[in-house]
Amino acid sequence: MPLSEAGVRAAWGANGRHAALLEDAFDVLLETPGGGVALNGKADSRRRARQAIEIVAARADQGLDVAQADVRVAIDHARQGTGGGPIGRRGAVAAKTAAQARYLELLASHELVFALGPAGTGKTFLAVAHGAGLLVSGEVDRLVITRPAVEAGERLGFLPGDLLEKVDPYMAPIFEALTDILGAEQLRRRRERGEIEVAPIAFMRGRTLSHAFVIVDEAQNASRLQMKMVLTRMGEGARMAVTGDPSQVDLLNPSDSGLAHASSILDGVKGVAVMRFAAEDVVRHPLVERIVKAYDADAAHRPR
Repeated sequence: MPLSEAGVRAAWGANGRHAALLEDAFDVLLETPGGGVALNGKADSRRRARQAIEIVAARADQGLDVAQADVRVAIDHARQGTGGGPIGRRGAVAAKTAAQARYLELLASHELVFALGPAGTGKTFLAVAHGAGLLVSGEVDRLVITRPAVEAGERLGFLPGDLLEKVDPYMAPIFEALTDILGAEQLRRRRERGEIEVAPIAFMRGRTLSHAFVIVDEAQNASRLQMKMVLTRMGEGARMAVTGDPSQVDLLNPSDSGLAHASSILDGVKGVAVMRFAAEDVVRHPLVERIVKAYDADAAHRPR
């Protein structure tokens, strides 16, 4: 199969490590004669290996680094028969861990997905990337992202402006993710056309969200009543991702958090999936994983 020079290098990897992963995964023999890639093995195995190599090569052709984790994700996509993931302005938004790859599969195959876990696991970013991909491809008409406006040590009332202006800084992580995925100009145009809406969860009351991808972020700070309200906003053709960290509840009454409650009672319901991330799935600075584990260990030993 013909590939660019960068694609061939990415498929082979340093000291042939990527090639070894591909060979073991699909039971094929990979060679690189004459600037391309040749595969030997059964027809179905060659087809799957070719899909994985094309995903890896496309990432390399976009000028992105290709690590062994990226090759494993490509292998998972090829085995599942899926593509390379949602598309951002800098190319495919690829999962960096097996857990993230599974999360993307659940988002693609279920109407409602709960994603629970610590910060840095990609829960929100991948949901935004998936939703943006659906919007750009025309599979949904709107992308709606909402968060409960809980004052976690901050006083929104002291911020200048009207309610939306007060809440905009609180939504900064969402806008950063959207800008990274779509670019500032496309984000501005789509917001002006009403195709992208970012608003507090209170703004969802009384509405029916049809043909939309809805993301409920920081959902651990939604009360049980708020959670039921927002979940029942789903209309025809709607899909939803609910993300949050049950260990970071800022409500005055933490037991009223709707995230753990809803994900528990809805787990197993047709069309619903629950993805639980752990500290080892953190993809930020390596120290973040160790910090999360230390806090988890402290919580486990604390008297209840």
